[in-house]
Amino acid sequence: MAPPKITLLRSNDHRRMPWKNGGGETVEITVSPDGAGLADFDWRVSMATVATDGPFSVFPGIDRTLSILDGEGMTLFIKGRAPKRLTQASEPLSFVADAPTSATLIDGTITDLNVMTRRGRFTHSVRRVSVDGNSEVALGDGTTLVLCHRGNAKINGMAIAAGDCLLMSDGAARRFSISGKAQLFQITIAAI
Repeated sequence: MAPPKITLLRSNDHRRMPWKNGGGETVEITVSPDGAGLADFDWRVSMATVATDGPFSVFPGIDRTLSILDGEGMTLFIKGRAPKRLTQASEPLSFVADAPTSATLIDGTITDLNVMTRRGRFTHSVRRVSVDGNSEVALGDGTTLVLCHRGNAKINGMAIAAGDCLLMSDGAARRFSISGKAQLFQITIAAI
C-alpha cells in the first residue's frame, strides 16, 4: 500500500474571501477540486468570523457541519428544526445548507469552523480531539484533515500550530502518531 499523501496548509496561506451572501468574510482552509468556487466545489473547509445576527448563505445540494472555535456561541434557527444553541462545548452540528438558516449571537463575535460536502457525492464527519502527550489518529478511506485549533502538535513528526491544517489522503486504515498539547479537529471526507 502506498503511503498517504500529506499536505501542510499553514494558517498564513489560507485564502480570505467574502461570504456568498456578502455579510462577512470567510477564511478558506482548503477546497476540492483545487480552485473551485462557491458554486462548484465538491467539499470545502473554512472558518468564519460572525459579528452580527443574521441569515446564513444558502448552498443548494450541500451538507454542512458547524463548530464554534472562539466566542460565546450562537443560537441557530434552521427551517424545520428546533432552535439549537451552539457553543465551544457543543458537539459539531450537522445540517443541510439549503435550508433557510439564521443565527443570533449569544454574547458578541464568534469564529466558527464550517465543513461542507456536496450531497450525493461526498459525506463528512467532524470531531474534536484533545491531545496532551502522545496519542494516535486513525485514517480511513478518503481524505482526513487535522486542524490545530489551539496549542501545538506534531503529527508523524510534522509540526503544526494554531490555524495550521494537515491534509491527508489515500490513508486507508492507517494510523498517525500525535504528540503535544493541542485542541484539534479531525475532519473525514469520503466519496460516496
